[in-house]
Amino acid sequence: MSDPNVAAPVFRYGTVDIDRASGSVVCSYDVGGHHFEERIVVEGGDWDAPGAEAAAFLVFLLAGVSYYKAFAPPVIDLGDHVVDSDTREFLRQFYVDGLGEFAYRNGLDLSGLEIVGGRLPSEPAPSVPESSPVTRPLIPFGGGMDSIVSVEIVRDLTPDAALFVVSRPGDLFDAIEKAASVAGLPVVRATRELDPTILRSRELGFLNGHVPVTGIISAIAVLTATLTGRDAVVMSNEWSSSVGNLEVDGVVINHQYSKGAEFERMFRDVVRSTVGGSVDYFSLLRPFTEIWIAQRFAEHRQYLHAFRSCNRAFHINPAQRLDRWCAHCDKCAFVDLVLSPFVPKSDLDAVFSGEEPIENPELLDLFRTLVDVNDAIKPFECVGDTAECRAAVTMATARNDRAESPVLAELQATLDAIGATPPSAAELLEPRGEHHVPEPYASHLRLV
Repeated sequence: MSDPNVAAPVFRYGTVDIDRASGSVVCSYDVGGHHFEERIVVEGGDWDAPGAEAAAFLVFLLAGVSYYKAFAPPVIDLGDHVVDSDTREFLRQFYVDGLGEFAYRNGLDLSGLEIVGGRLPSEPAPSVPESSPVTRPLIPFGGGMDSIVSVEIVRDLTPDAALFVVSRPGDLFDAIEKAASVAGLPVVRATRELDPTILRSRELGFLNGHVPVTGIISAIAVLTATLTGRDAVVMSNEWSSSVGNLEVDGVVINHQYSKGAEFERMFRDVVRSTVGGSVDYFSLLRPFTEIWIAQRFAEHRQYLHAFRSCNRAFHINPAQRLDRWCAHCDKCAFVDLVLSPFVPKSDLDAVFSGEEPIENPELLDLFRTLVDVNDAIKPFECVGDTAECRAAVTMATARNDRAESPVLAELQATLDAIGATPPSAAELLEPRGEHHVPEPYASHLRLV
């Protein structure tokens, strides 16, 4: 394949068109001789709501990353769009850091990415009022334990919460719908229809790889909240999502960048300055470890038969989706490991249809990677950090129903041999780091 930076020296933002009658936002982009269009639809929204068009424009800005990656040129042209300096800087970081894994895997250097074009606002941004107490939150919901824990916390504080689900038109994920049914809250939906050409990336020789999709979903959630009168988007991104996978030439590459604290900080600032103060954006689980989340999730046993976060359940082709945990991938292994200190072995065996990863000696090397006792890098997946995984091993090993586990025994022996002392359960169950959790949630979670 020819050098994409030569074939496509500029990625151009085209137009963002709003059809109020259908609730659709159509975003267009051009790169490498290809014209791409993406359609996002939010049904039943009020387009006269303050900040609605600004929220749609924010979706337009972030969704572009899915098409930029086809050629990854050194220049992004904003055209004649009005973009303030803070949003421009946020957008550049979203591309450079959000595509860190993509660049690493494709042997690219995006550090010199240049953003040109665009116009500064003719008037200063209006002052943003202090956020009001969150009473009608929208909770992006993926069917995994993190968003389930958020749902159960929010349920205790407000009767008017709703789940938020994004899917392709006419396509629902069973892994989400089953857990949503157990939650029993109203579901607010949006659809995202990618340009069909980008779905042929491999066939057409485009560059391909991971994009910061949580950032795009966040923007669509803010738009949906704005249109439907919701006052906050409550994310479920935990402390360890800010921990990177590896460092290259002094730059941290993080598969979970758009779930991390830096993205949250910058994005919430941009939302307030462009969309206004009617919608807050924060992660309820930011100061908590995966150990804390697993312990809280284990208190809600009604979800054990329904929750699922194995990526094989979310394959874009419905015919290739699994209706169960695959029990062999990094995500399955991590979820099993982090829950094993809190959920009985028999229950987890049932979750994984009798193929529990932590009881499978063939997956020992995978677990060695999770606890960082081999030469492999942290998996490019949504998994916890080394300290959390090591602590989970030690905690699970102490359970009577895990006394005969050869995988856990081997992992613990290895940790002992290298003198690894993971944090205690007490340490990992305490809040850590900065957060933006507002009242009354902060008090409820003992963060103040």
